[in-house]
This record gives sequence, structure tokens and C-alpha cells, in this order.
Amino acid sequence: MPRAATKSKSRTSSGSPVDPRFDWRRIAYHVLASRALDDLEEATNRNRGSVPREHVVLYQFSARGHDVGQCILGSLLDHPHDGVGAYYRSRPLLLALGLPMDDALGSPLGRAGGFSDGRDIGVVCNLPGWNGPTVLPMAGDVGSQYTPTAGWAQAARYHRDVLGDRSWDRSIAVALGGEASVATNGFWSALTMATTLKLPMLFYIEDNGLGISVRGEMQTPGGNIATNLASFGNLFIRDGNGCDPAEASARIAECVDHVRSGAGPALVHLTVPRLSSHSGPDNQKGYRTDEEIAADTERDPLPQLRAHLVPALMSEQEWSALEAEVARDVDAALQAARARAVPDAASVKRFVYAESPRPGDPRTFGGLTTGERDALRGSETPVPDGDVVRLAEAVRRTLASELAANPKLVVFGEDVGRKGGVHLVTEGLQKRFGAARVFDTSLSEEGIIGRAVGMAVSGLVPVAEIQFRKYADPAHEQLNNTGTMRWRTANQFAAPIVVRMPGGFGKDVGDPWHSLSGEVTWAHALGWQVAMPSNAADAVGLLRAAMRSPNPTIFFEHRSLLMTSDGSARYPGDEYLVPFGRASRLREGDGITVVTWGAMVHRAIEAADRFSGDVTLLDLRTIMPWDRAAVLESVRHTGKCLIVHEDTTTAGFGAEIAAVLARDAFWHLDAPIERLTVDDVPMPYHEVLLQAVLPDAERIAERIAALLAT
Repeated sequence: MPRAATKSKSRTSSGSPVDPRFDWRRIAYHVLASRALDDLEEATNRNRGSVPREHVVLYQFSARGHDVGQCILGSLLDHPHDGVGAYYRSRPLLLALGLPMDDALGSPLGRAGGFSDGRDIGVVCNLPGWNGPTVLPMAGDVGSQYTPTAGWAQAARYHRDVLGDRSWDRSIAVALGGEASVATNGFWSALTMATTLKLPMLFYIEDNGLGISVRGEMQTPGGNIATNLASFGNLFIRDGNGCDPAEASARIAECVDHVRSGAGPALVHLTVPRLSSHSGPDNQKGYRTDEEIAADTERDPLPQLRAHLVPALMSEQEWSALEAEVARDVDAALQAARARAVPDAASVKRFVYAESPRPGDPRTFGGLTTGERDALRGSETPVPDGDVVRLAEAVRRTLASELAANPKLVVFGEDVGRKGGVHLVTEGLQKRFGAARVFDTSLSEEGIIGRAVGMAVSGLVPVAEIQFRKYADPAHEQLNNTGTMRWRTANQFAAPIVVRMPGGFGKDVGDPWHSLSGEVTWAHALGWQVAMPSNAADAVGLLRAAMRSPNPTIFFEHRSLLMTSDGSARYPGDEYLVPFGRASRLREGDGITVVTWGAMVHRAIEAADRFSGDVTLLDLRTIMPWDRAAVLESVRHTGKCLIVHEDTTTAGFGAEIAAVLARDAFWHLDAPIERLTVDDVPMPYHEVLLQAVLPDAERIAERIAALLAT
């Protein structure tokens, strides 16, 4: 629609001066458009028995009642580096930020193009910021929008202050959420980050009083998060009526101005009505009275918007003309959306990992550009005669060399700064590179990973540490969303983060919390690369490859190798790279293939050396991707295979390898495929119990001997 602002009169119907930043005609256009889209989808769904199946929106979430406040907010997000974390009821904001209406209709219909090319439900939106604000990829879970938004806010400061990019001046990050989301881990983690760091972040909480059927009093005491946060440090708070355009615009503008000024984060809490069921299939009359529904209807902000503008800023005829314009545009968008092709089934497996885009596609939003990656030097040939280093020192040197080579790389996590990590892997890095690039975080794994995601989407290279593998569990939602981001946005977004994750048994000690291996979890988390180096040299090459990769990576640092000299090797140099998916052949033999990775490699070497010329020993080095070709080639030659790993037996990654061998090497097998793993019990603490469940060299040798004798 035309962008001409309605500024011909100086005061609204309430008598308040007109803020020249508000183009009220444009705000009204987007509110009317949003309401028309909701009406259309709801009517189609109510009459689904009489309309073609392909016209039905299976996941329909109305934004009616939330629309006026969101469109006002959208009119103030005009900085090209503003970032937005939104949720499933945020379509009015996206319309205000420039989302084409045929996308707004076509994506819920699952048509080709749009937010996800039919891969994700249409209310889960995104908007790459090539020419304006960026709407970060939403997720279908509640509260997961907050910490990536905080990450974007911290990245904005980094781009401006560390990289010297003044185009990020006065940019802000805005997280939208309903009142039910303030009970989530993500909200509180982001609030801690924003207030302790005084980030340029706005929390926009639209409160319709219900989380599906649960009242707001169950989400926060008294049902008003703004009241409960009144004493929160470093937080500017405004509370108001989101149905009154004058009040809502004043409150929102105050908060946006506060954050843009650099004064720190703000929270605006606006009460709004819920003018529909929670979603299309939901019947709110099962948990709301007729009187409650009628009372919300009386609060509808759309009539109040009209009264605010007519006749103070628009005539009756101008309002009617605007309604007619919206009706024409919505009808045209509907025809265009329904005319779109269905997604191409042949493309559904594309973009789980980075690959060449389809012709005409823009580049992916997030991470380094191809040119930036190409500018970083690398080699698969190690330098000769490097110092012998332990694994911890190898990781430290690699982080240091990449911090020096790539100003967009940042390293963070609990205790990684001043202390240098609980395993001292990052010792000295903060002193050398500064607290803006190597820094400590609050104790929230959700916050660590969510922050990394927002930073990566902004173009940085975050290297986040989770102190121990088990502690990743609270961040599982963020980790899974990170892995699927490229696929579910059809290559529009990616968050190529590196997550360093120590785990596994320690030196003569274990326990169920610090000693978990469980790597198969990340092999099953789609979109992730998983590296499990067994020695210092491989750690250097794999970590550097991870930090330069367009894909997210779990980098597993085994505790036993961090605590002992078992993984010591010559430092292969500051440009050394090891490609993912390429196994290392450590021993050559004709009788049996032993496949392993991580700390088990050293026990397998000790066992294999008892059978000179009989054992081919393969260290996978990465389990996602894993070197199928090398394993198949070796097993087809030897006819026998033993898989050794530290994860538990049932559904461990060895089962995947065995399944592939049973299918693709069956006629070459001279004996059943064997696995030697940790028994299906948690990792025990006492050394006697620990050794009772861990594979050791003696047991590996016994199993090799038995298979050779078969």
C-alpha cells in the first residue's frame, strides 16, 4: 500500500499530539489486513466440509485483539539491523514489517515458497532482513524466542563496538510473547541476560489473560508480570491498555525510545482481549463463560482504533476507502496464494545441511559469508615436528588462533572467562582477547545456546561451552531448533554455532551427571555435525573445521583425555583442518575390523596391538557424518567387525553402524557383527563400579580373539 503518512492534523480524537513517527493510515491498513486474513481463514475452516481440502489451514491461530499493538510496534521497528523474536500469534507485526500478503496466506496453506516452502506450519514465521529488520526463525514451542533475541541484542553491541560497524548504532532486539510465556525458562534466562548486560532489548508482552485455558494468575503471581518485575534492576517497565491506541502507542514508544537510547532493556506489558479460541481446533466455550467472551468482545481494539482516527485524522470516506483497499488487496493475495504450486516432493531432503542454493535463491541469512570463509587459510597437511601437547592445550591453541584470525568469533560459557573453564581449556584467552570476545555467562544452558543462535544469525561465529554433556539437557529445545533451522526455513536461515561439550568418564572416576557420553542423542538431532576426537591433533583439525563450517557442530571433549596424557599428539599447526566424515585408519589387518571413537580408541589400540596383522582399527573421529565408505570397505575385506563405544548398548550409535553393515556388507560377513559398550546403566561413581561397566583393553582383546576364532 502507499506509505504516505496521515499527518494532516495535529491531534487525535483523544486530544493527544500526533507523534510524527506514526503513520496511522499504514497502521490501520495492516490492522485491517490482519483482521481480514484471520476472518478468511477462520471462515474457511468453519466451512471446511464445503471447501476444497487444499484451501483449509490446518494450524490456524488468530491474532485478533493483538493486532493493533503489534502494528504500532512494527511502525517503530525501522532500523535495518533491528531483530525480532516472535511467536505464533505475531502475523500482524510481520505484515507491518513488510511481509507480502500472499506469503501471509500461502505459508499457512503450505504452498511453495514463503516462510518454509511447505516444511513448517504457516504460523511459524521468519523474515530475512536483507532490506530491513530481521524476524528470527520462530519455533513451535513456547518461550524459545527470548534467548535468541537476547543473543541478537548482544551481537548488535558486538558489531558496533568490537567490529566498528556503525550501521548497528541504535539497533534493538524485540521479543514478543504472551503472558503465559513469562513462566518459561527462556523468558527468565533472557531477562537475566538483558538486565545484567544492559542489552538493547525490548520485551513486548501481550496479555490476553489465557494460556489456552490456564489463567494468567497461574503463570505469574497476580497475573501481571510488569507489577512483579517492578523492582527488577536495569529494567524500564511500562504497563498499559493495549486496546487503547493512544495509550498503547505512548507506552510502546517510551520503551522503544529507552532501548534505542542505549539506556538498557525495557518491558512493555499490554492487556489485550482474546477474541477467538486459542487456535482453530480449540473450543473456548469449554472453559470460558459467555459473559467472559462478551466482555472481551466489548474491548475489541479495532473499533477503538477507528474512533481514534475518525474523524480526527481521517474522514469517514477515507476510512471506507481504506477498508475497500484492504479488501481488494486481500482478495488478490488470496488468489495468488491459492495459485501457488504445492511444494516439490523431490526437494524435501534438501538443506538438512549446507549445500548450494537453488537457482535464484538468496544466500542463507546467518553465519559467515562464503567469501569470509574462503579468506581463512587452511590445510589438511599437518606441520612436521610440532610440540607434543595434550588435548586441552590443543583446543586452547586452536581457539586462540581462530580468535586471532576471525574477528567475528566469540567464545563463552559458564566460567570460561576469568577462570578459564572448569577444565582450564580456555585459560588465558580472556586476558589475551578481551572480555567482549571471551566471556562468562549466567548459569543457564538455555541462555547459552539461545544466545549463540541469535549471534550466529547476526553473522557472528559463536563457540559456546556447556560445562558437561549432561548439562545440555535444559538446552535441548534450543539445540534441536538450531539443527533444523536451515531445513525448516528452506535455506533462508542458519545458525552455524559450535558447542564444546566435555563428557564421558574421568580419570578413575565417573558419575551419572558429569560422566555421561550419550553422543547418539546428537547424532539423532537432525542438522548437527558431531565430532568426537581421540587425540590432540584431530581435535585441532576438527575444531577448526567446525568453526569454519556453515553447519552447527557438537564438539565433544572427552573428560579422560582432558585429564590425562592419553590423547597427546604433536600440534599440527594453526591452519590444520580435518574434514568431517573421514575416519582415521590406525592399524592395518586382515582378520577383523574394529570401529570406535573418542576415549575408547586408546583402549582399542592397546587391545589391537596384541594381534599383529589381524586388526584393522578405525577411529571414526566424527559420528555425524560418519565414514560409511571406510567402514564398509574394511569389513568387506576382513569379514568381521567389532564396534566399541562408551555410550550404552541399546540404541547406541553402534546399532546404526551394525544396521548399515548388515544391509550393505551382509554377503561379506564371516561372523555376526559384535558390539562392546557400556551396559545399560548410568555411569557409576566408585572406581570399582566404573571399571565394571566400561569396556577396557582386556575385554576388547577377549572379544577380538573370540571373533578371530569364529
